[in-house]
Amino acid sequence: MANPDTKKLTVYFDGACPLCRREIGFYQRQDGADAIDWLDVSSGARDLGSDLSCEAALKRFHVRTPNGDLMSGARGFAALWRALPKFSLVGRLAALPGVVHIAEFLYRVFLKIRPAMQAGARRLESPATGTNSST
Repeated sequence: MANPDTKKLTVYFDGACPLCRREIGFYQRQDGADAIDWLDVSSGARDLGSDLSCEAALKRFHVRTPNGDLMSGARGFAALWRALPKFSLVGRLAALPGVVHIAEFLYRVFLKIRPAMQAGARRLESPATGTNSST
């Protein structure tokens, strides 16, 4: 299990994904973010625990609670939001049974279009190709 002695929420994210980097960067700038362990799983092999492979962590958002429970998708986001003071109410609402099922459905839809969004974000991040895009 990753970080068993820290007693912090651990967020696993794909730092090679421009969408993920931007979103996680936003959360890392929030009050309370210093109480969370942020683990970029794209940066090399790590011990993620017997219940989480690197491949799975790169495909889907995961968090590990301080007591060791692994959550993913909408449940993982709800746990992250509950850990951040400005988002704690949203996190509590997102964890409600009916709400979390709808949020999980929407997250799965997002995962289907994520590769196309990543490709677009990578094109936007790449150096200019000599064309003037400001006009």
